[in-house]
Amino acid sequence: MTGQLPPGEGDHYLHRSVPGAQVVTTRPLLRARENIADTVAARAMMCVYGAAGCGKTLAVNCGLRELEPGEEVRQITFRDRTTARAVRYEIFTALGLQGDAPAHPSEFDRLLKDALATKPRTLVVDEAQWLNSEAFEYFRYLWDDYATELALIFVGGPGCYRVLRREPMLSSRVFIWQGFKPLTRAEVLETIPLFHPVWETASSEDIGYADEHAAHGNFRNWSWLTAQVLRGLKRLGREQVDRDVIRWTFSYLGSNGSVGEEE
Repeated sequence: MTGQLPPGEGDHYLHRSVPGAQVVTTRPLLRARENIADTVAARAMMCVYGAAGCGKTLAVNCGLRELEPGEEVRQITFRDRTTARAVRYEIFTALGLQGDAPAHPSEFDRLLKDALATKPRTLVVDEAQWLNSEAFEYFRYLWDDYATELALIFVGGPGCYRVLRREPMLSSRVFIWQGFKPLTRAEVLETIPLFHPVWETASSEDIGYADEHAAHGNFRNWSWLTAQVLRGLKRLGREQVDRDVIRWTFSYLGSNGSVGEEE
């Protein structure tokens, strides 16, 4: 996926199955907003990393939408191993450049540098753990050019942090590193009743039970669990969440006893 940021209603995983879900202003989300604003103002680089489902992409999208009007943000997502050649084409597409892409690498590089020098831009590189050394080096090459006004935000799983740290020329230029972790038990009890109205009347014991056996502090898991709980209330004819409804959802868990496997 390459282009502009998705609309806000697309931030929630399984959002269509979880009507009424709200973005909860957690401490990591607030910190991400501040870090992104500082990174963009400095035309710098930032790395946002952590396990799948912990809120990285949502936090980045929310932070980017609050930037000053006129800041041009483009997003690139990689789904498999890639090369500098592929990165060139993704940036070309993201910037909406007209005409055919140059065939010769040096001409392609000059075109991209010229385009990135016309005005400030922020590139968000999602699923950055798929980038190899060559691809990371190409982003550094563009960012290092004195004429480009480029801010870079790399977003990815734990592998993104490990790969970046193995690239001293690039990692030494990263302005801010921010890791995302699963919610603690205390954070779950504070956050989940705000996430969806269905949890407002649930007891802290039942929320803790659901987290221990299924969600494990992972926001994506909580989205899945909430969708199943809404189904369970209808199927069981209940008005509010209780232990029986939560146990009903467990029959839909994966074979490893959790909602899904993380990266």
